[in-house]
Amino acid sequence: MTVAPETGLTEPEIIERAVALRPALLARQAETERLTHYPEDTHDDFLRAGFYRILQPRRYGGHEFGLPVFYRVVVEIARGCPSTGWALSLTAAHVLQACTVFDEKAQDELFGADGDFRAASTVAPVGIAQPDGPDHVILDGTWPYSSGAPYSTHYLGQTLRAGTPVLFVAPRSAWKVLDDWRGSLGLRGTGSNSIRMDQARVPTHFTCETSLLDLPVEGGSAGSKLHGNPMYAGRAPSFFHGELAAVMIGTAYAAADEYARIVAARPLLLEPGRTRADLHDYQRHLGEALGVVHLAEAALRQTAEDWMEACRRNVSGEAPFTVVEDNRLALMFLNAGRMAWDVLQGILFRTAGSRHARDGERMQRYFRDAATYWTHVGPSMYEPLVRRVGCDTLGLPSEHIALIP
Repeated sequence: MTVAPETGLTEPEIIERAVALRPALLARQAETERLTHYPEDTHDDFLRAGFYRILQPRRYGGHEFGLPVFYRVVVEIARGCPSTGWALSLTAAHVLQACTVFDEKAQDELFGADGDFRAASTVAPVGIAQPDGPDHVILDGTWPYSSGAPYSTHYLGQTLRAGTPVLFVAPRSAWKVLDDWRGSLGLRGTGSNSIRMDQARVPTHFTCETSLLDLPVEGGSAGSKLHGNPMYAGRAPSFFHGELAAVMIGTAYAAADEYARIVAARPLLLEPGRTRADLHDYQRHLGEALGVVHLAEAALRQTAEDWMEACRRNVSGEAPFTVVEDNRLALMFLNAGRMAWDVLQGILFRTAGSRHARDGERMQRYFRDAATYWTHVGPSMYEPLVRRVGCDTLGLPSEHIALIP
């Protein structure tokens, strides 16, 4: 399916499109898990809605909306289906890094005439890169956990060249998706397959000697100059933590929706004319959970605004977007996701009842998805991040504290 770039779309309109898709996404949850990625109908819905183009530059047929809008859409999609929200986010997000780092020649070629660009990625450097003459590089390796790979048009990956980190973009023709995303506890429909490159040949200008954990953005970037937008001169780690927090918050909202349905439909054993919704305890459980999730979403939105402001100040010369600022923002996002996880597992899942922990129950699915999020490399950065922020505040060096073991 091919959808031409849309002009004139507003931020409220694209958020409303995400809200309107919730019933369809709810109905497709089981199929999404069975397929291990969201179905073609959902992909077509996303193409028509313009979700893949939210962060994409207008120069290449995108909407060029900011992080607050992107995260709000992700929250709404995850509220309909957490796996789908995860896959959409981790496919539509990497255009931001591609348009930050690579030069005009590379971007013109990557986006082509129609601007069709969706890129899976993974955080760890994998495989090797070897020069093939002055103009090309040979890539070889298997990149695991590449969420959204089944519908991606490109791959934004990291590898090593003579021990030096290399960031690259490879078109879909250069790699294949392996059928190995099965057997996970949760997030079963995220399409987090491995991708394989066997002596893939890509242009040298599709590579850059840098890492996603330390993009060269201070004072501006190739992308901020090309597009005239400071959003394309931001650090990536905090941005990635915001993505995961948005998915987790959407999942917690989904669990709260399901909880409200459950208690309203469950008659009391001794008073069948009443339901659990009439009992103070269940009213309190739901209200307490929603209070925390609303707070987490408020933190997500404000931190997204702070990230955009850090980009603006970076490009204007007022203050560089430093690793210290990145650490602070990343920890804010991570805490927002952690708050959502805490109430999902500690209140909503715990008090919904054992019958809703069975296979096929949405509450069980939400718990599995959230628990799998909690094992992800992002939340595992909590301890090093809090130490980094502590050291930053004390004026001590912190960059030696590894975020990934």
